[in-house]
Amino acid sequence: MACLLFDLDGTLTDPERGITACIQHALRALGRDVPPAATLRQYIGPPLRVSFAAMLHSDEAALLDAALAHYRERFAATGLYENEVYPFVPAGLATLRAAGHRLWVATSKPTVYARRIVDHFDLAPFFEGVYGSELTGERTDKRDLVRHIVAMEGLTPGNTWMIGDRVHDIRGGRDNGTHTAGVLWGHGSATELADAGAEVTVPSMAALVAHLAAIGAP
Repeated sequence: MACLLFDLDGTLTDPERGITACIQHALRALGRDVPPAATLRQYIGPPLRVSFAAMLHSDEAALLDAALAHYRERFAATGLYENEVYPFVPAGLATLRAAGHRLWVATSKPTVYARRIVDHFDLAPFFEGVYGSELTGERTDKRDLVRHIVAMEGLTPGNTWMIGDRVHDIRGGRDNGTHTAGVLWGHGSATELADAGAEVTVPSMAALVAHLAAIGAP
């Protein structure tokens, strides 16, 4: 059976409302123009520091630190609950667990927030652990995160899948020698995932379950 690393935002849950509102809060606090929520959807998934650098057209550390602080101010209190589990996810996770696969959460979101979200939405029983980044910025890069999980859990890359909806998930897996699956119900596109080199792309959780069953997932 396989070891499955699941991205959180855009793969297990749809965080659009909370993330876009928190980005708007941060930009407003900095006195910057505040784009509509729909414009900010592209920033769901990548590390926030990278996203703020793009939005603010700056790599100035103090400015990015301030943006993150304003974002987290709202996110910790409200934003992390402005989130919805994709309705088909719990049943799919249950099926994968019943088939003998081992599951972890692998997100660039800080671990402290990721665990609260997983617990709040009753997803914790499906997973052996929740791995995220540090508030200091360590392991926001999915490549570093997947490397860390493989080392900490003693996983064999050839028996491990990184599953997510954005290019960062696919690169994180590929750079560490894991299998990769891109999901099409999140915030990335089929083109983005294919260009990143996803081994397979699936339109639904049912399709992911079926694919792993069909290949006798290593």
